Amino acid sequence: MTTTPKIVLIGAGSVVFTQGLLADLLAFPELKSARIALHDIDTERLATAHAAAVHIADALGATPDVTADTDRRKALADADFVINIVQIGMAEATRTDFEVPARYGVRQTIGDTLGIGGIFRALRTFPFLKDLGRDIAEVCPQAWLLNYTNPMAMNVQYLTQATGLTRVVGLCHSVYWTMRDLAVLVNVPYEEISYHAAGVNHQAWVLRFEHQGRSLYPKLDELIASDDQLRRRVRVDMYRRLGYYPTETSEHSSEYVPWYLHHDSEVERLRLPIGEYLKIVDENVATYERTRDALAAGTPVAVEGTMEYAPQIIHSMVTGTPRTVYGNVPNRGLIDNLPAHGTVEVPCLVDPLGVQPTRVGSLPPQLAALNRTYLSANDLAVRAAIEDDPRHIRHAAMTDPATAAALPVEDIWRLCDDMVTAHGDLLQPGLRTRLGS
Repeated sequence: MTTTPKIVLIGAGSVVFTQGLLADLLAFPELKSARIALHDIDTERLATAHAAAVHIADALGATPDVTADTDRRKALADADFVINIVQIGMAEATRTDFEVPARYGVRQTIGDTLGIGGIFRALRTFPFLKDLGRDIAEVCPQAWLLNYTNPMAMNVQYLTQATGLTRVVGLCHSVYWTMRDLAVLVNVPYEEISYHAAGVNHQAWVLRFEHQGRSLYPKLDELIASDDQLRRRVRVDMYRRLGYYPTETSEHSSEYVPWYLHHDSEVERLRLPIGEYLKIVDENVATYERTRDALAAGTPVAVEGTMEYAPQIIHSMVTGTPRTVYGNVPNRGLIDNLPAHGTVEVPCLVDPLGVQPTRVGSLPPQLAALNRTYLSANDLAVRAAIEDDPRHIRHAAMTDPATAAALPVEDIWRLCDDMVTAHGDLLQPGLRTRLGS
């Protein structure tokens, strides 16, 4: 590994996330002279990302070689690390993911991981991932692909099965920030807690939560019992019933099970914000526009790190500094009671040899049962693309817990027909067929 690695950001026009990643990367002394290649197909956003990179480097006293190019293969040439942060279809496609299902009475909060929104976000991302995988295999075959694009588990499964790439890991901050929040809740410094989590992305579980060798779960139980507002959170409700705390927000967690979103009483009791992600989309667009205008005017913008895993992985591999991160990787025996071909989220050792997942063993059976349903829907969506079989889109939606709770099967098929039509050319040709009910 060269001491001046080449790091490529694919989808760098997601400027806010790009800023955070660059602030993290360039804060490491050993990476201050790294080669940074920014790629996006949107020329305005790419120019804004380049301006932000130059500003961040100057603010941190770094001297990276920063380039920006709309030619993906040119950007990828000789890359050591490829960070994927694309969102295919952008805000318009996301609105489709919410508005079409809403006409059928399907409620979603985030819509980026499972459910109708997650399935179709995956299906419109897969053609891009296939092309990206081909380019990496031809232009920089030794590079590590660090994927942030959701739906994480579906995308990593597709990448490993459809492209042949082996140096792929999906990265998400949910475990880290869950543990930061839990540490605050039980009033123990984060640096003093020990924890072990595993499962699937956005539905992993805190298997151990300790301080000085003692479980912190009893303290958490006391807090929950004494605070009725805490009990009005989905993830707390799930913890109380399943025995292990889930590693994603209540908004996310509500979408992967059949118990909450379909029931008005539960939506009210647990304060679930239907369509929440559409507000986030609007806020992200507004933040981008403010950043673009500030940079164009020469006004300083904030340079704040985000503690993301990709910069830590790159630093560990370049410097030899060992770290443990949570990564999304093919199961292959890591969790015994989950499918071998599924994508699981487990602790991973990172050092100069790369990202090395650790074996977890078996999850408690109630946790594995939920994860298996999640992975079944994932597998059917991936099979739809790999086998070019539009029936598997419907099978994935039928298997999805929240969709199945909300609709009779004929409506599930009609909804999929309408989604296929709405997304049109964003899907691979073989999947654009309406099948009827």
